[in-house]
Amino acid sequence: MSKSNPIDQYKINEKPFYQPLGDEVSLYEASYEERLPVMIKGPTGSGKSRFIEYMAWKLGKPLITVACNEDMTASDLVGRYLLDADGTRWLDGPLTVAARHGAICYLDEVVEARQDTTVVIHPLTDHRRVLPLEKKGEVVHAHEDFQVVISYNPGYQSLMKDLKQSTKQRFAALDFNYPEAATEAEIVAHEGGIDAELAGKLVQVALRSRNLKGHGLDEGMSTRLLVYAGQLIQKGIDPEAACKMALVRPLTDDPDMRDTLDAAVATFF
Repeated sequence: MSKSNPIDQYKINEKPFYQPLGDEVSLYEASYEERLPVMIKGPTGSGKSRFIEYMAWKLGKPLITVACNEDMTASDLVGRYLLDADGTRWLDGPLTVAARHGAICYLDEVVEARQDTTVVIHPLTDHRRVLPLEKKGEVVHAHEDFQVVISYNPGYQSLMKDLKQSTKQRFAALDFNYPEAATEAEIVAHEGGIDAELAGKLVQVALRSRNLKGHGLDEGMSTRLLVYAGQLIQKGIDPEAACKMALVRPLTDDPDMRDTLDAAVATFF
């Protein structure tokens, strides 16, 4: 019996819902054809991960996603030796699995990882397309279908949490932002299971909050939060209560700012 491909489990079989905002689909397709590393920049909840899922489905390629965090080590990405009853054995990490077998490896919110961890992707993002496994004494030559994609939110970057220029300049980049109001309402209606009128009101509340970014709010309401509110409303929750729970309370603990946002909700609901 033939062994199954280890990346079959990462294939996306059902089409993810994604509403194109511009020419990002054709730009990404061209980048993939050349196997260029791609960087997706944009605010939280603006559809970066959904876009990558959609493109992996459209291209018919497996997608291995890594949620980056400050405790992640290089071994978490490339692999490590494990001890079991038979002694030690090597276990490939997600980056190595993708490189060996030809998947798209998506490093989500890459700036959350330590800089000494992210440098392991460097030899995979230039003409070499190799991944040295120093602990194992092996050099993995990337499969022809392999691609690296990273994402982050530039609004949260700082001197301590930003990508080195030596990393940034290895990637082609796409800028994401929240959609135009009409398009965002379509997305919220579809994903939240509510009618267009309700979705439009949620978007208007979000626009009010986004105008407050830098004036008491670190970030405005994301499309993701609007979908959450829509899902609560669809379950029969009062719209105003749903907005407070899904939109206002996650965003801020400041009493005055909460009152301001609650007033915006009351204006439309």
